[in-house]
Amino acid sequence: MPARSESPRTRRVADRIVVELAEILAQKTEDPRLRALTVTAARVSRDLSAARVWVSGRLRPEEERSVVAALEHAAPYFRTLLAPRLGLRVVPTIRFEIDRTLEAGARIEELLREIHDTGTPDDEGGTGGAGGPGEAGGPDGAGA
Repeated sequence: MPARSESPRTRRVADRIVVELAEILAQKTEDPRLRALTVTAARVSRDLSAARVWVSGRLRPEEERSVVAALEHAAPYFRTLLAPRLGLRVVPTIRFEIDRTLEAGARIEELLREIHDTGTPDDEGGTGGAGGPGEAGGPDGAGA
């Protein structure tokens, strides 16, 4: 959870950025790697000057760095396209990051499956120590 809660305005702007960038990536980009990405979340600074945008897709680990570099290179173009869509006086600068929450969730499910498979037949439902919803370093992780 972030140190400070988001204001309703920053949340609305972040939600709008997600929707509009998803459309821009799908329709306005030439790079097929970028067209295949999904915009999963955005977080906007309190003064609306900067935004962090998380994307996911079927990327090999060796592709991730080049895809983020391509997104960063195209960020000024994306800002130009976002300006009329957002209707803000100043469009936030955009930083892109790969969203790894799906991978982390899959890993947790795999570990839970292993624990369940190695449990004894007398074990009724495990130890219950799985805890609540975790934050796996994606858009809802700490450090924003």
